[in-house]
Amino acid sequence: MTDPRKDPLASSKSKARKITAQPDPCMGLEAEFTLYVNGQKRAPEEVFGNPRHVVRAEMIPRAGRSWHLPSGGALYFDTGVIEVATPIIELGPGCAVRAGHSLWEQIAYVRTELDAWEKKQGVEVRLEGFSAHYNISIPENRALDGAGMHQLALLLTYLLHPPVMLLTANRLSTGIGVRPRDGRIEITADFTPSPEMMVAAASLIGGIVREVALWPDHDLGALARRGFPVIAGFKPCAHTSRKGYLARFDCFPSNPFTANPSETLWQLEDGRQLTMRKIAHEIAHPFRRAIHAVGDSDAGEHVFAVLNERARSFLDFPERPSRYEDVGRQIEWNRRSRRRLPHSRYERVIHRVLTRQPIRVGSFVYRPERMLGWYEIAFRNVKTGDRRIFTLDELATHA
Repeated sequence: MTDPRKDPLASSKSKARKITAQPDPCMGLEAEFTLYVNGQKRAPEEVFGNPRHVVRAEMIPRAGRSWHLPSGGALYFDTGVIEVATPIIELGPGCAVRAGHSLWEQIAYVRTELDAWEKKQGVEVRLEGFSAHYNISIPENRALDGAGMHQLALLLTYLLHPPVMLLTANRLSTGIGVRPRDGRIEITADFTPSPEMMVAAASLIGGIVREVALWPDHDLGALARRGFPVIAGFKPCAHTSRKGYLARFDCFPSNPFTANPSETLWQLEDGRQLTMRKIAHEIAHPFRRAIHAVGDSDAGEHVFAVLNERARSFLDFPERPSRYEDVGRQIEWNRRSRRRLPHSRYERVIHRVLTRQPIRVGSFVYRPERMLGWYEIAFRNVKTGDRRIFTLDELATHA
């Protein structure tokens, strides 16, 4: 029997225990914004110094130069842009909906803080949508080495770009990217100034990535063997940032971002000629159950409404809509999107950390000190002053 007076998570040899556990399969979203002050593009580092000068409330630091927002996500400055991220959210029914809502909750919080800064300084500050990143864990029973992750990323570049293009891109977009990361796949696309469209994109990406990761083979021949369409002449290039692949506009026979997505323009390797919408639908349809599994009926319906031309893609607009230019000032939630969603287990734990609520483990009480990435949190024993590191799973179990 465990001695209740002993810290069950502490190491007798180290005050900062090394963590080897990994989080449950999860997903997370990020959005990058270009900052404009009085109409002039500015680097956020030059204007604010660091994120603490944007947010009025006290924030808990994370690893590197990022800070946890009181709303649950994170805020940091990255090579001249402002980046907002969700906490990690466990994969399960509705997780893509929750992730999409969470990202817009973080955006709304940051915009509120910028409103206050704007008023205090007597200037106009706006956020222009730049990019969005969709991160999806690889299934725990499908461990892949580095070469296997790159092979999966290349396969997904061929498979994902048509439907992701319809759900995320506009006439000024230049590419859809896939990057293999540590235990996850990251899809890069343009920021989408619509909560409903972002939830649809997260549902499609989450469903397809999770299911394709379980395929026994990830060579490009798997596309033909499974009957998926491939545009003749398409060849992805290296991603412009970090390792990975990019379906860039000049990787195609002609620019798909400036073309009419409902016009029959694209010659396929199997000899057919289809619209980009029909190509996207042929790719997404076999994954409809997987898409619904991580989204919900509304998100799944919206995915296929866009692909079937019953709803508009931003590629259907002759120009990029003005909503991209001042994100967060007015968030266009539709009636379904406005409903309140329960927080995930990890989000509930993070909320306790961000509100600095102490936790009790056995007979010891700890107060949160800082986040160490997304999964580990450093605490301080209020009696002894010892520093301890807990994972989100440990906190959910013991706190």
